[in-house]
Amino acid sequence: MIIAGPTGVGKSLLAMAVAARAPGEILVADSMQVYRGMDVGTGKPSEADRHAVPHHLLDICDPTQPFSAFDFARRAHAAVAAIRGRGRLPILVGGTGLYLRAFLKGQLSGGAGDPAVRARLRAEAAARGPATLHDRLRQVDPDSAAGIRAGDLFRIVRALELWETTGQRPSRIRPGFWDPPRVAVSAYVVLTRERQELFRLIDRRAAQMWRDGLVAEMRGLLAAGFTAELRPFQSLGYRQALAVIRGEMGEAEALAEMQRATRNYAKRQLTWFRREPAAEWIALRGADWVEPAAAALLARLERAADLGGPPAVQEPAVLGEAP
Repeated sequence: MIIAGPTGVGKSLLAMAVAARAPGEILVADSMQVYRGMDVGTGKPSEADRHAVPHHLLDICDPTQPFSAFDFARRAHAAVAAIRGRGRLPILVGGTGLYLRAFLKGQLSGGAGDPAVRARLRAEAAARGPATLHDRLRQVDPDSAAGIRAGDLFRIVRALELWETTGQRPSRIRPGFWDPPRVAVSAYVVLTRERQELFRLIDRRAAQMWRDGLVAEMRGLLAAGFTAELRPFQSLGYRQALAVIRGEMGEAEALAEMQRATRNYAKRQLTWFRREPAAEWIALRGADWVEPAAAALLARLERAADLGGPPAVQEPAVLGEAP
């Protein structure tokens, strides 16, 4: 089962409820929660939640170590096999759509990657600056460029690499460009909320991270010897914390910037998941939705198993439709 959706929407709450009923184990599909020491700013599950339900794919590398979607897919497949071997339900939960797509499909058709192209682009960035590559991306794919900061060399290079190796604009790459699905899932649901309600939840969550010590966490990572230029530290929350530490922003300004950037990120996540034809949408409202949604999902899986067919989600109207 896959439970996806934008940041702050309630994915972890539903996953915990499903896991408690199934019983199941949770695999976290989050590109930042893989890093050790990055806890507050990534919203990792609490120790109590981890004790109540086994969680996997958290804290598996240091911020200095590269970690790709295909690294995630390899580890996730191994974890799923082990969980199924224990007779439990694997539940993939997260908002990193590329990780989920890599788990399902493996890789873009033809590999969609070329180390030589990547090395050439990085060398050009070193010689002429990342802004040069960002300008080029803006010319070939304005939509991608608009969603990538001019200083985010990793994502700029990846986007241009996709452009050069597939001939397709990265912002327009659809599931059809991927290899045939490698695995079947019992359900692939995307949670969503009315836009302003979602934004209020996002703002509240960011403010709580700030109160929980995000700046202190960033100071601790720097004190441990990690350099501020590492790619994970350019992610949401951490780059704003760095700005406070450097004296470039006050805390109130940095929090407001984090909230604004996170709202924009949530919009991009929703756009991504709308491109997943197998995904089914659950529109959430209010606070009393968790147990009914968990019960409905598991009831449908049981019905599919009783019928002896593939346990794919078949009835979108039962749980909601895409906005």
